[in-house]
This record gives sequence, C-alpha cells and structure tokens, in this order.
Amino acid sequence: MKNKKEKGIDGDYTHLETKILIRTAAVLFGSFALISAALGLLSGRFSSVIVGFLELFYKDYDTALIVYTHMFRENKEWFVMAAAFGVFLIVLRLYLKGFTKYFNEINGGINALKEENSKDIVLSSELAVTEKTINTIKHTLEQQKSAAKAAEQRKNDLVVYLAHDLKTPLTSVIGYLTLLRDEGQISEELRAKYVAIALEKAERLEDLINEFFEITRFNLSNIMLEYSMVNITRMLEQLVFEFKPMLAEKKLSCVLTAEPDKMIRCDVDKMQRVFDNLLRNAVNYSFENTEISIVVTQDESMVHIRFANHGNTISKEKLERIFEQFYRLDTSRHTGNGGAGLGLAIAKEIVMLHGGTITARSEDETIEFEVTIVSS
Repeated sequence: MKNKKEKGIDGDYTHLETKILIRTAAVLFGSFALISAALGLLSGRFSSVIVGFLELFYKDYDTALIVYTHMFRENKEWFVMAAAFGVFLIVLRLYLKGFTKYFNEINGGINALKEENSKDIVLSSELAVTEKTINTIKHTLEQQKSAAKAAEQRKNDLVVYLAHDLKTPLTSVIGYLTLLRDEGQISEELRAKYVAIALEKAERLEDLINEFFEITRFNLSNIMLEYSMVNITRMLEQLVFEFKPMLAEKKLSCVLTAEPDKMIRCDVDKMQRVFDNLLRNAVNYSFENTEISIVVTQDESMVHIRFANHGNTISKEKLERIFEQFYRLDTSRHTGNGGAGLGLAIAKEIVMLHGGTITARSEDETIEFEVTIVSS
C-alpha cells in the first residue's frame, strides 16, 4: 500500500492522466464515427451517386448497377478494412504526436541544464512535477558549480598568500644568517639573538611549507578510519600537556573536566588531530590571561567534548562558513595565526566519518566548539 508521500507524488500527474483519458476517448469516438461514415457511404445516397456516375460511362442504369454491385457491394468488407486501417494510421499519428510533444519538452528541459541560464525551465502544466524536478536539479547544479568556483578561488588566493608569506621568513633567515657570516666581531649575546630569530623564522617557514602539503593531501587522498578503543581522558590530558608552552606564552590556563578513564571507540590519530586543531584554535584566538575549558560529558550513547575559550565574538556570518575549506577567520597576512583554512574543514569531515557532529557557537566574547560522537 502506498504511503502518503507516494500518493502525493502520483497526484501531481492527475492533470496529465485526465488529459490522456480525454484524448483516448476522443480518438475512439472519432474512429467509430469515421468507420460508421465509411459504411454509410457504401449504401444509401452515396450508392445512388456512384451508380449515377457509372451510368454516364455505361449509358445504362442496369449495367451501372451491376458494375457497382460487383465493385463495391461485393467488396464492402475490403473497403471497410481499408477505411479502418487508414483511420487507424491517422489517429495513431495524432495520438503519438501528443505524447512525443511531452518527450520533446522534457528533452529540451534536460538540454537546458547545460546552458548557463538563470531562468527556470518551463514545461506544459501536465508536466508540473517533472518541471519542478528538473528545476531542482538545475538549481542544485548551479549551487554546486558556484560553491566549487568559490572554493577554487579561495584555494588560488590562499596559494598566492602562502607564496607571499614564504618570502617574508625566508628573507629574514637569509638576512640573519648573512649577518652571522659577515660579522666577525659579533658578541655571543647578539649571535644567540640572531640564531633565535633565524630559527623562529625557519620554523614559521616550515609551517607554511606544511600548509602546501596539507592542501595536496586534502585534495588527493580520502580519509580512512582505523577504529580502536581509546581512553579519551588520557588523550586530552596528554594534549593539554603538549600545549603547555603555547599556553604559557599567552599566559593561558587550560582546565580539563572529564570522568577518569573515559573510553570511546574511534580512530585515535584522526580524532587526536581534531582535538589538536580545536585546542590550537582556542589558544590562537584567546585573550591573554584567560582560561580554556575542555569538558567531556555523556548523554545516553553519545559523548560530548566541548572546547570553550574567551576571545572576540565570531559573527553569525563567519560561523556559518567556519567549516568551509580554505576559509580563515583571520584573513590578515601580517599575523602568524592564519593557516590554510583546512583545519576545521578536515575536523568536520573526520567527525562526520565517525557518525558524529561538530558545531560552533560564539556570544559574549566566548567561543565554543562541541564534538558529539558515539561512545562505542
């Protein structure tokens, strides 16, 4: 038995079904009328006309009547069959023409999908549901094309920016190494300072080069998961420990709230990458002397991991795009915080592959990311 949704779809073709029924009835009625007319022509007044016409040639009514009888009356069935066949061909041609019109319209609508035309495709009223489906496909393709074009443009811009950014630390490294080579009487204190600056710039250069590899990996590889049971409490404790130098640099503290030895089933490396990215973002975009909190809770079969920090409120428009590929909150080229804009996009993909969700909220100078995944 059909459900309501299926019945609703069938109902969209009621107009077409009604029109076909009326057309079929008209064709049958017309066929019978033409055959009846053909039978009538072979008798009655038509026969008198034929006999009179033959009489002009034979100059005798009886002879004309005999000829008529042999030619028409005795072959009446053949004439009826011929008339019926002719009527059938004519009616079939007209009948099929009505159907091929719909096919031509649908074919034209499909061809229109290839055209860059913002106008909607219009079909006969009987094909309203087909028209709606084709236009839905058209709009979807246009949105996908627009999204792909925007992503490609962001990627191209990012490559240009990264190429520009590579030059800055590279120039600094070369400059300070040149000073170390050329300055023979340089003090140990100044030498150590130059070495520290060159090392810092070299590390920044390494980060930027890794961004290029990240772009390549993101586009050329599919993320595959290798599941295992992992102690998420210890994973996050280890992560917080590894971030202590970064936290100390901005005078931040990080508080982890989770039950001891909480176990989940996930791909350890991939999920650690998600948490690493979220904590790194929290550090980069936190006000100094503030606290970052990581809270792990469980609701039935789902585990919630929330990362919250205090920083500039992210606008609603930016929140809607924050998980897009190559999108960066900080578009300035003069800061060291900006990455390739892939971290959150990859994090979202990893979480979704685990059958979970990742969301972002921001208000009152508080930024919160929440990861929700199945516990086992």
